[in-house]
Amino acid sequence: MSVRSQEAELEAAVAGIAGLAAGRANIPLPPFGLTVEQERDLRLRELVAAFRVFGAFGFSEGVAGHITARDPEFPDTFWVNPFGLNFRHITVSDLIRVDHEGNVVDGDRPVNRAAFCIHSEVHKARPDVVAAAHAHSLHGKAFSALGQPLLPITQDACAFYQDHQLYANYRGVVNEVDEGREIAAALGSAKAVILQNHGLLTVGASVAAAAWWFITMERSCQAQLLAMAAGSPRLVDHETAILVRDQIGSPLAGWFQFRPLWDEVTRRSPEAFQ
Repeated sequence: MSVRSQEAELEAAVAGIAGLAAGRANIPLPPFGLTVEQERDLRLRELVAAFRVFGAFGFSEGVAGHITARDPEFPDTFWVNPFGLNFRHITVSDLIRVDHEGNVVDGDRPVNRAAFCIHSEVHKARPDVVAAAHAHSLHGKAFSALGQPLLPITQDACAFYQDHQLYANYRGVVNEVDEGREIAAALGSAKAVILQNHGLLTVGASVAAAAWWFITMERSCQAQLLAMAAGSPRLVDHETAILVRDQIGSPLAGWFQFRPLWDEVTRRSPEAFQ
């Protein structure tokens, strides 16, 4: 398929998400035909934007939390935030690149051991994954303590219907790659995994998608906690939940729904991309 054909297919898909006629609106599309350098630059810029958004939403908890992006030229390495740097202050030049042995191959700051142990195994197990996001967000932590999956009680939660898993073997701070391997196995082919007594982890075919899945999963956890506190939530039926998941839960939908947040960072924090 030519680049133009791919763009036309994407335009039609995004138009479908937006409820528009393809070709009749100026719809942002993921870039195609990039060089390795251009693709790396895009991933790093989206990575920094995701950190800025996570910081603004209060997803940070001390030095916990990390988002990674696979390097397009050296896919057995990934870019990640350095240990102990505030999400809201991270710039492109702060990011470090780490190999699957835990060595920092680009940058001069240390890597969070838990980030290496979890993300290296997720990236190994899922070659389709470009990015993975994990943070100790409040409602994700609270919901993870229940040891149960998200229910299809809202339109947004349906994005995860039969597309997320539970890892129930919490053993403290993840300091060993064996546990990272178990988390990756629990994730399987899904877009997210609830880490019991710990928090949430999401993955995506783009940095933007991985970040968006985390944001909307955190909010879906909050919505379910509120609904359960108020009464007995009514479920969306199976057929409708599948339909909605296909409408809003695709990799393209994840990328597209991060666009307003991307625009906010690029306009308000241009220094992030230095």
